[in-house]
Amino acid sequence: MPEGLDAVAESTGIERIAAGFAGATGKAALMPYVMAGFPTLEDSLAIGQACVRAGADLIELGMPYSDPLADGPVIHAAGTRALAAGADVAGVLEVARGIASQVPVVLMCYANMVLAPGAEAFAARLARTGASGLIVPDLPLEESAEIRAACAAHGLALVPLVAPTTTPARMAAIGELAQGFLYAVSVVGTTGERQALSERFGEVVGPAKASTRVPVALGFGIGTPEQARLAADAGADGVIVGTRLVRAAADAPRAPAEAVERLVGDLAGGLR
Repeated sequence: MPEGLDAVAESTGIERIAAGFAGATGKAALMPYVMAGFPTLEDSLAIGQACVRAGADLIELGMPYSDPLADGPVIHAAGTRALAAGADVAGVLEVARGIASQVPVVLMCYANMVLAPGAEAFAARLARTGASGLIVPDLPLEESAEIRAACAAHGLALVPLVAPTTTPARMAAIGELAQGFLYAVSVVGTTGERQALSERFGEVVGPAKASTRVPVALGFGIGTPEQARLAADAGADGVIVGTRLVRAAADAPRAPAEAVERLVGDLAGGLR
């Protein structure tokens, strides 16, 4: 077994995520978002591997879905194209497998996709790829016990989200149960690039960090090296960048991986 795969087999997903944050070379761990299946499954694997080469510490891998409630227009369009091109669960999980031996992979999908086959079956299948965790943005805290238990049984982290509108009491409850890391949403709304929001990073990150013992990663609206650095300066342990990278892949149909690799390199440089 190759060294990377051997390391994955001998550690839990929760441990791999912790190591990804602890081993970050920049001021915060860099977590690019990759839409699995966009432009094709093969391209998305190449994009994920390019992100790793350029300095990614972890990867958030999106699973295309027909009704993505948290996704802005760029990521929504990418998911729609992926589905039209035939991306399915099996293909997405093979993309996860192809990246997971290099860095921790956290799958982002919606609750129906987990519950349809059954939480236990889904978690077992995900764990077999070497993936480290799961983000389910439409899963309320009150309805998360089944999926959390299934993830725990297979060493996977169920990563919850908090937003600027999350009340202190609810943030404390979410933060207490967070595994892997806590995903702090920087703005109210869906994913997408924003021009002016960095002055509020601290308002989001501070309460999130006070609520939990795991690292806090900031996402939604971060698209430039300067914004990534400002997020780290505000105290974020990790920075998640999605829409800007998906747009770069869409704008470079002949060489999407190369286009994304250049941008991730710039983001990694901003964090150093």
